Amino acid sequence: MRLLHFVRNDLLAFFRRQQMVSLQIKKIIEAALAEDIGTGDITTGATVSPKKKGRAQAMAKGDFVIAGLEVFEAVFHAVDKDIRVKKIISDGNKAKKGDIIAEVKGSLSGILQAERVALNLLQRMSGIATLTAKYVETVRKTKAKILDTRKTVPGLRVLDKMAVRIGGGTNHRTGLYDGVLIKDNHIEAAGGITAAVHAQRTRLSHHLKIEVETKNILEVKEALKCRADIIMLDNMTVDAMKKAVDFVAGRALLEASGNVNLGSVAQIAATGVDLISVGELTHSVRAADISLKVKGR
Repeated sequence: MRLLHFVRNDLLAFFRRQQMVSLQIKKIIEAALAEDIGTGDITTGATVSPKKKGRAQAMAKGDFVIAGLEVFEAVFHAVDKDIRVKKIISDGNKAKKGDIIAEVKGSLSGILQAERVALNLLQRMSGIATLTAKYVETVRKTKAKILDTRKTVPGLRVLDKMAVRIGGGTNHRTGLYDGVLIKDNHIEAAGGITAAVHAQRTRLSHHLKIEVETKNILEVKEALKCRADIIMLDNMTVDAMKKAVDFVAGRALLEASGNVNLGSVAQIAATGVDLISVGELTHSVRAADISLKVKGR
């Protein structure tokens, strides 16, 4: 009975998270449409009858990994629930220049009002997934996992992190509320790594893992002595990271962070670290190039 109780609790937590994510996405779409349409689409209102039906095709104008088609569809449904979206290439798959990604059918005025928001979100998510996939492929022969960060566009974090997962990456904590990461400023304010970790252990649930940011091997040793679950190696050289890997010897997970790019990530992964966080995945990603063209008159 006790096991069943835990299983039920886990399922309830899962469904609550899913509901929360769905609500967040709905709010993102509603806010984006309100920003774009405002008091009404004056161009479409004057040129397209609200009764006129038609179709449009979303086409890839480059090569990339697709991410966000469910969100793309939800934008059209938010404008007009009768608009239908046929997904031709699924999330996580690669599109090549000229490929038709999806077909949209229904009210032409509704399609035109939803177009920009739907494309903006699909293009950004696909860009994130594409870059993530490149990082994942680069470290494929090592044990390292590619993580995202909290360096996301304000308000779009749930979509940014969803795109990272679609691209094959792993999500770091979602926000300040669901994970412990004791950074340099926390350490300074608390009076040191030991004091900061002790403060966390006296207040936190034992289910939460504690991660500590370190900048040299002395701090790595202190974090390990405090029994940190994850030790971040922040802006360390490759040689310093290798020394940390050898010293820790599997007694804690090691995360490399700072100055990571596609040119350096393979060398970083080769040191034996477990995790590599990459801010570039979301803070300065290039959106995929996608167009939406109405077909026929």
